[in-house]
Amino acid sequence: MTESQQGADTTKPPVKRGGGDPATRGRTTIADGVVEKIAGLAARDVVGVHTMGSGFARTLGAVRDRVPGGGRSATATRGVKAEVGEVQTALDLEIVVDYGVAIAEVARAVRENVIAAVERMTGLEVVEVNIAVSDVHLPDEEDEEGGAGGAEPRLQ
Repeated sequence: MTESQQGADTTKPPVKRGGGDPATRGRTTIADGVVEKIAGLAARDVVGVHTMGSGFARTLGAVRDRVPGGGRSATATRGVKAEVGEVQTALDLEIVVDYGVAIAEVARAVRENVIAAVERMTGLEVVEVNIAVSDVHLPDEEDEEGGAGGAEPRLQ
């Protein structure tokens, strides 16, 4: 092989595979449960949020946690409902706040934390976060998830 032939071989244009931006080559879908889990964990991180969900949902969750295979994933999404579209999501949260906190401030902090976490992790635009405060946890109350709910057991 001569020098001119070698030079011709190295000047070939690189072969392109596919075309355009890799981000445009396919579609990513995010399940409602993924967004619910992210939002639930972000809401629980806010000081003043005692737990998530209504009393009935918490009771069912406590029973589910005791059943083998019940898992903790249901706990992470308790009290959260998400509607997920292609580029946007809307969230409904039900929280229980600690007694003595400013509910409006807790709700604002929850909204900010949830929006930041969901948008950062999913890339979806959060169009609304509706928050329902279903209860206030008093300092001397026993958690429903923690056991007998403060009552003495009837049987020993």
